Amino acid sequence: MAKAASKKIKKKLKGPSADQPSLRTWLDDLSRQRRLKRVKAEVDWDEEIGAIARVNMGLQGPALLFENIKDYKKGRSTKYMTCGLSHRQQVAALLGLPKNTSDKDMVRHLKDTYRNPIKPKKVDTGPVKDHILKGDDINLFEFPALKYHVSDGGRYIDTYCGVVTNDPATNRPNVGLYRGQILGPDKIGKLLMPTQGYGGHFSQRRQAGEKMPVAVVHGWHDSMPLCAGSPFPKHICEWDMVGAIHGKPVELVKCETVDIAVPATAEIVVEGYIDPDPASFELEGPFADYPGYESGRSSPKPVLKVSCITHRDKPILRGALEGSRPGLPSEDGPLCAYSWSAIAWNLLEDAGVSGVTDVWMPPVTTGLNIIVQIRKQYRNQAMQIGNVLWGSSSGQWFFKNVTVVEEDIGIRDPVAVEWAVSFRSDPGAGDVQLIGPTFGSALDPSTPMVDRDPVKYGTGRWTRTLIDATRSWAFEPNPDYDGRRYPPLTKIDPKLERKIKRRWKEYGIGTDYMNEDERENLTFEKLSKNFSEV
Repeated sequence: MAKAASKKIKKKLKGPSADQPSLRTWLDDLSRQRRLKRVKAEVDWDEEIGAIARVNMGLQGPALLFENIKDYKKGRSTKYMTCGLSHRQQVAALLGLPKNTSDKDMVRHLKDTYRNPIKPKKVDTGPVKDHILKGDDINLFEFPALKYHVSDGGRYIDTYCGVVTNDPATNRPNVGLYRGQILGPDKIGKLLMPTQGYGGHFSQRRQAGEKMPVAVVHGWHDSMPLCAGSPFPKHICEWDMVGAIHGKPVELVKCETVDIAVPATAEIVVEGYIDPDPASFELEGPFADYPGYESGRSSPKPVLKVSCITHRDKPILRGALEGSRPGLPSEDGPLCAYSWSAIAWNLLEDAGVSGVTDVWMPPVTTGLNIIVQIRKQYRNQAMQIGNVLWGSSSGQWFFKNVTVVEEDIGIRDPVAVEWAVSFRSDPGAGDVQLIGPTFGSALDPSTPMVDRDPVKYGTGRWTRTLIDATRSWAFEPNPDYDGRRYPPLTKIDPKLERKIKRRWKEYGIGTDYMNEDERENLTFEKLSKNFSEV
């Protein structure tokens, strides 16, 4: 009897969906909206691109794709992209909103979006597997990583990326935004704080005597660094939030040498392990980080030892200039202004704080200052707000100074906020409080160096400020003020205002009339219907 021949059937690998987001779809979106410029002039990776990005963001310029980089005109990777999320119109485009959408509506949109997570799904392969590099083929210097500032300790490759680690106990991934300096062809020095997402994973691995597997995603849709750099509560997975933004799952593929999943349409993925043994640490830094100051000295940091690099054909490296200063923003600014504000708003609601009507973190403060607008409903409501924010996992790095105002104060208008602080807060009556010393950012230069040693303390030290710039309920309603606690605000009768608007050109003053928000600030016609204090 003849033996039946066995036939091995090769499984067809499942790749990503045709509509899966990527850095390239994001570049197409920016190009269609005329928010992308391809720079074809020769530029130097050594400080020049960083300086160009600084000027461009100061001018509120477009996203930049550099296509002619010194030392990288040929080879594995020849293009570098930056400034993709440095302006409010780019944020609106990322969220699929009209470019004239108000800041408040963008924050509210993200707030609601984050309430509806969409879990990722696995695929077998994707463009990120076009090229797989191991062993002697690994060379980080084949990618156009930049030296951004003259004071930087070297070339930084991990700036606007997604650093992925898995919780050893639950296997839940964390996607963070943590800087990394190239220390050699297969080594990246990492800033790693115990209070960060992957810092917690690192501590668990260290206690178990294990190296920590890591995958760094370079170049995917900018929704990834937006979420990776956002302070979600620790039980929330960033991939779920990215899926919520796009209304579809992020499609992930398993790495080659670590048990971690990454976007199948990513440009570049760097895999490897971080050894918890301090003897393996190497000098990293200095680096001009988010506060806008040149940082101090280099210090020993954990090292990511690269075990594999995978990438697309002709991969594009995504990076970002750090450090915001007045008039000179960075990509951290919009990230905190919109995403972090939305997260803070949800934190307050989840904690039971009622009456929150708006939240804003001014971009230049990159998360340290937050302004909360409320419909005041009880005494010391501002203190509850401060305690909730400071007690959250996000409070380690953010919410240093909290200001609380009422509905008639536009929280994105610094003049309005200053007015409220001036005329509605009495420091001697407890409206201004100093809390601390508490934990805080180890990168804040206002804290003495000795108090922000991450090796000794695991954190920095902050004294926090709460300013209650709402009307005091210690004041009794005054009949002279028509039953208000404060005198009524000066305002124009709505009928008279409409008459002035109608006749404005007739007056011959030669300026455009106020927009709708400015008109409301003049009359409080809408606000006064539910806010009697105006």
